[in-house]
Amino acid sequence: MADTTREAARPVLPAASAGPKRAAPAPRGPRLSRRLTPWLFLVAPLALLLTFTYAPIANMIAYSFTDWDGVSPELSYTGTGNYTELLTRSELFEVFLVSGYYLVASVVQIVLALYFATVLSFDVRFRHFFKGVLFFPYLINGVAIGFVFLYFFQDGGTLDSVLGLFGADTDHAWLGTPFSANTSLAGVSVWRYLGLNFVLFLGAIQSIPGELYEAAEIDGASRWHQFRHIIAPGIKPVLSLSVILSVSGSLSVFEIPYIMTGGATGTETFVIQTVKLAFQFNKTGLASAAAVVLLLIVLAVTWVQRRIVPDEKVDLV
Repeated sequence: MADTTREAARPVLPAASAGPKRAAPAPRGPRLSRRLTPWLFLVAPLALLLTFTYAPIANMIAYSFTDWDGVSPELSYTGTGNYTELLTRSELFEVFLVSGYYLVASVVQIVLALYFATVLSFDVRFRHFFKGVLFFPYLINGVAIGFVFLYFFQDGGTLDSVLGLFGADTDHAWLGTPFSANTSLAGVSVWRYLGLNFVLFLGAIQSIPGELYEAAEIDGASRWHQFRHIIAPGIKPVLSLSVILSVSGSLSVFEIPYIMTGGATGTETFVIQTVKLAFQFNKTGLASAAAVVLLLIVLAVTWVQRRIVPDEKVDLV
């Protein structure tokens, strides 16, 4: 009797569930909507990219195998004739020698940008003012820069007037010989694009943790040692990017020499020559082949640079 009473007094426990309950699957409609939403945001950018980048490149490649003059609705297929002409006419590639001036100028530009970015990343008086001064030329339109420096380098212009104040000989045609003209134009490119590299380097330097500088100062490291062991390794990816942009820019210079000299006096670049082939001599097919060759050269230089200096993960902390 007592056992029966104890069994009746026991609380009745709910039956244990066999396992965790699974959430009900979301309806098929909302799941499909979540998958399609990112692609809906990409429709407009991809459409613009295909329309204004890849479609023109495809047309350019197609035109490079024809003799189209850019005006006539009819064109005929010539195979690799345009590329054969480019490779057999040495004068079409001699203009790449002009790119050497801009390549040297890009080295000077990177060195100056890195120097100013390093100095102005520390606590220097009027550093914000100097940042604006260095970056301002990059904001100016290239056509305006070309006309300003055209008057700057002309005979009896601004440069001659300034040199005359110091008693220097001003009887010199700055744009009259190939060497002086290319040197002057390369100097203009340094002045204009210095700000871009400066901003890239400055942003990379400021992204380095400040604790590293504090620890280096406690250990007695000088500014040079901080640059060598902290700044230089920390900005290596950005420096590699800047080198690629500088080399490709040196090979495809167009704006400043075209405005200031029109390619005269030995200042014609490969891009200026390509434009003349297309719009002055009506050889759009040959010009398209030249553009394709330039694109392949830039890609090859970029690939070689990536092989020589591969991207490495930078971990300074």
